[in-house]
Amino acid sequence: MHYVIVGTGIAGVSAAEAVRSIDPAGPVTMIGDETAVPYCRPMISLVLEGAVPQEKLPIRGPTFFEDLNIDAILGERVSDLDVDAKTLQVGGGRSISYDRLLIASGADPRPIDAEGLSLGNISYMRTEAHVRAMLEMVKDARRALVLGGGLVGFKAAYGLMRRGLSVTLLIRSGYPLSMQADETAGGIVAEELVRKGLAVRVGVEVTAFEGRNKVAAAHLSDGSRIDCDLVVIGKGVLPALSFVPRDRIEVDLGIVVDRHMRTSAPDVYAAGDVAEGVDAARNTRWVNAIWPEAVAQGRLAGFNMAGRPLAGSGSLGRNVIRIFDLDIMTGGVFSPPENNGYQVLSAVDNRRGTYRKLVFDGDRLAGMVMVNDVEQGGVLLSMMHSGAAVKTPKDALLEPGFNYRKVVAY
Repeated sequence: MHYVIVGTGIAGVSAAEAVRSIDPAGPVTMIGDETAVPYCRPMISLVLEGAVPQEKLPIRGPTFFEDLNIDAILGERVSDLDVDAKTLQVGGGRSISYDRLLIASGADPRPIDAEGLSLGNISYMRTEAHVRAMLEMVKDARRALVLGGGLVGFKAAYGLMRRGLSVTLLIRSGYPLSMQADETAGGIVAEELVRKGLAVRVGVEVTAFEGRNKVAAAHLSDGSRIDCDLVVIGKGVLPALSFVPRDRIEVDLGIVVDRHMRTSAPDVYAAGDVAEGVDAARNTRWVNAIWPEAVAQGRLAGFNMAGRPLAGSGSLGRNVIRIFDLDIMTGGVFSPPENNGYQVLSAVDNRRGTYRKLVFDGDRLAGMVMVNDVEQGGVLLSMMHSGAAVKTPKDALLEPGFNYRKVVAY
């Protein structure tokens, strides 16, 4: 049985280890477009800000591939997949056959449409190589422009501020963290950012960059111009699917998988940022591109590929964010569509600086937003994932220190 894993991120690594725990001898090939040993992608922002040295990024030792007897093809991208012939084309045309395939190719930075993107000192922040390049850029930079008000944008802006740069954050939507929090929490975040010295502009985006060899300024959609000598594009990511034949494998935003991480093609599995499975809170398909889900999905896929049939319980989107003096935790359906049957409860305590919002689907907790006092957020996430029914008045969950045993039905 020849196992081929596309992707050397945490989903691919977790799958390879699961396969090896069951099948110690079957040939395993891993293909990755990065040359670094497997590392912790969420920590690259800590390297940017100087809180963690780059040497702390690896999550496995330098002999990881050798120790697991894995044939590693690094620095190459898959260019084509033939599910009938069970072959992959890699790089310049090398053909690799498989018996069982895992697509864990992750996601690529979402591109932007602007003139002058080829100028120097314009970077994404997705990989450790991006951050290494940015650390060289900051040596001579003074004014940074960060595009995108999501997690990547915030982490980039914070890291550059810690490096002593003057930073402006451009957000196309009306408030920060629109994909991770609701409008109220986003407003609280915006106030905190401004208070800490970050310039924030909403409702605008870049149309063009200018400069000679390196970027010197950006032109914005409102007709204004802003000087900058470093730009970070943090507009989110898209599943890396360029090689996937959509006429043979079902694809929506991501590759559609069942609870065993199987795709619609025989012997082909998908996991991590590229996979679209059932969301436990929404009860519908969703791409939850977060580290813990990539770990769980990779392991699940690996076990199933190696012949141990296991079914997952669905993924759950959640985020825990610290922004200066704010702690924010969100999960599930935190901004439900109007007139869709959801019940929303919220509470603001200005004295304590807290905000809580709970979203219910019937008697089931489906979403939450917490600003400060997030200690019980893990309990709420567990309730969402399990689908536990709330049998006492729902507003009891808004109280700090609520008793879990009293509010759920067994």
